[in-house]
Amino acid sequence: MLTAKGLFQEIIDNDESFRLFCSIAASGESQGGWENARIAALVAPGMRALAPKITRHGADEDKHGRIFNALMKKRGLEPVPVPPDTDYTMLLERRGIGLAHEKLRADRPLTEEDVIVYLAHSRVTEQRAADQMDMLVTHFGDHPELGKAIHMIDNDEANHLAYCHEELLGLARQGHGRLIQRTLRESALAEIRVYRDVSLAVMRHMGRILGWSKPKAFALAAGIHGMYVWERAAGWHRMVDLKMPDRRNALGGAGAPAPAL
Repeated sequence: MLTAKGLFQEIIDNDESFRLFCSIAASGESQGGWENARIAALVAPGMRALAPKITRHGADEDKHGRIFNALMKKRGLEPVPVPPDTDYTMLLERRGIGLAHEKLRADRPLTEEDVIVYLAHSRVTEQRAADQMDMLVTHFGDHPELGKAIHMIDNDEANHLAYCHEELLGLARQGHGRLIQRTLRESALAEIRVYRDVSLAVMRHMGRILGWSKPKAFALAAGIHGMYVWERAAGWHRMVDLKMPDRRNALGGAGAPAPAL
């Protein structure tokens, strides 16, 4: 029987598939770190109070990128180029979700609407990240090689998600509710499609490395398509709801350093 735990165990047991997994993860986290650093530098003048939290968000993601690189280095592995069809961040940008990199490379201040778009996009993608890390903690939280890193990243992702909820609720009270809800819905519907496409691509690459049979590859693809159908019909709602988090001011302090791996 195919299970998430069994599949991930296969991936981490093989150096080549582990290297690809970590390379994809490190690249995405590093990209997120750059994006947040640019947003913090360009944040709308009337929203400068958010800059330290945005900076902390980016610093955490940079840290995660270093953690994945350190996991590879510990095995004596070097990163590999990320296949374009597995580049989640790039594919989201192509769909117009989040802030365009062209805008972030410019030196013009962002608008309040830009910052709201960033927060709404982050609320959606951080939900995905938090769900994935919860799954990894459940199955691999006590893993001797990965456990410490998984717990660190899981805690950070929970902080990031709480921060997005709290800041968006504050902005909704200031009269931005319609823009927030519209942006959340657009982001969620685009994200679930990109996540499906990236998941299929990752499974193709892993299947090639690990020599999966055609029936196994077919079953995995069918499962990914089935998840997409459920998310498109109803599951996306979990990515757009807003509620005050238990963790208040989650990014208000200094971030924890990367664990010694």
